[in-house]
Amino acid sequence: MNYQDYTDEDLIEGALQNKRLYQEMLYRKYADAMFTVACNYSDDDDEAADIMQEGFIKVFRSLSSHDKSKSLGGWIRRIIINTALESYRKKVRHLEVVDEFAKEVSINSADYLEEVEPLDIVKYVNALPAKAKMVLKLYSLEGFGHQEISNALNISVGTSKSQLNRAKTLLRNMIQTSTNG
Repeated sequence: MNYQDYTDEDLIEGALQNKRLYQEMLYRKYADAMFTVACNYSDDDDEAADIMQEGFIKVFRSLSSHDKSKSLGGWIRRIIINTALESYRKKVRHLEVVDEFAKEVSINSADYLEEVEPLDIVKYVNALPAKAKMVLKLYSLEGFGHQEISNALNISVGTSKSQLNRAKTLLRNMIQTSTNG
């Protein structure tokens, strides 16, 4: 049996009846995409795998509450992101507190991004401090607003804004240093 032979509704129905084969097919259908999402919010593949595993446990526990009028993939993605945020909040308790930047920084991407390879940008983003990196990813990749980021990370809106500006400033400096050096 292959998950491609079944609709999401079929997979949900079978999974809700605790049929392991349907649960496995639902998992296999979304695992690769959700692992990629988890990787966006983790420091390594092992952490991403933990996030994904915990997220899918939550998916199966709350599958009966999924609104059938909405995308199953989008719903699962949101659970994975929220699981990653929970993991981040646990980790951040162990990190030192970062000073907030008070000033707004405007960045003209055309000035310094033209000669940078996409893989280098990913490397630079991943080298950012944890809080700045998380805010940048939520803002840029997920389209979260500062209020949503504030709620998700238990920080103030001002901290969200300053961390985004900090991320942009640090990213710009890394890129400019690499293209000038």
